[in-house]
Amino acid sequence: MNKDQLFAFAQHITPQKALSRFVGRIAECENTWVKNTFIEQFIKKYNVDMSEAVNEDALSYRNFNDFFTRAIKPELRPIADDPKTIACPADGAVSQLGDIEYGTLYQAKNHTYSLTELLGGDAELSTQFLGGKFATVYLSPRDYHRVHMPLSGKLIKTIHVPGKLFSVNKVTAEQIPNVFARNERTVCLFETEAGPMAVILVGAMIVASIETVWTGQVTPFSKQVQTWDYAKLANIELQKGEEMGRFKLGSTAIVLFGKDAINWDQSLQAETPTKMGMPFGTVN
Repeated sequence: MNKDQLFAFAQHITPQKALSRFVGRIAECENTWVKNTFIEQFIKKYNVDMSEAVNEDALSYRNFNDFFTRAIKPELRPIADDPKTIACPADGAVSQLGDIEYGTLYQAKNHTYSLTELLGGDAELSTQFLGGKFATVYLSPRDYHRVHMPLSGKLIKTIHVPGKLFSVNKVTAEQIPNVFARNERTVCLFETEAGPMAVILVGAMIVASIETVWTGQVTPFSKQVQTWDYAKLANIELQKGEEMGRFKLGSTAIVLFGKDAINWDQSLQAETPTKMGMPFGTVN
């Protein structure tokens, strides 16, 4: 067993949810010594550039989560302004992107996963994206952890899917099958000028929670799939580049479009670094 296989095996035997709850409580702790210690060590380990933050004083944040989800100076992340240009949803790096072929998405070498499973088992919803495009953006610990709208859109539906909390880094994607369709996630469906668009926020090991701007914290560790139909409940519209959600420790954002709706920017490939707001694709 090599070190990558050992890392994957360790995740199977780790009490993922108990560990995540424990870390989540620490991340919410407002004790000055506790939160300052964790913030200082985090900045040192991951070489975090605080000059990009609206509030550059790292130790003034209320707790670690407040620091981790810090706002960034808007002028440092200009939003692609051409109406036909899709904006990148997050800082990080492209994990994979391409076509949704035969109802599956590419995860890593020798691994694909089911579109329907990713969407919480909603077969009717998955038909909207058959033959379409997907892009997976991995947010590393040092990245800006708010997720923004690739295009302007009206919120139609949110689906919260319970699941595992495997890491979602490159090693795990190569070692553990179906990791994105097994982890806890929140599926956000929008209607846009390019047709249906899904932005899926995938949780991971020690991710304390996922938040959306319209509901706040999405309850972590639920046992059943939960669906909210916003087409009937409310009229929620978000503009391109506007924040739509954030991670408290983690993780990955997956964007889906329907068949013949868009094309990804030709410069993008696996492991391409990304910045929120940069040109990511074009509406057909």
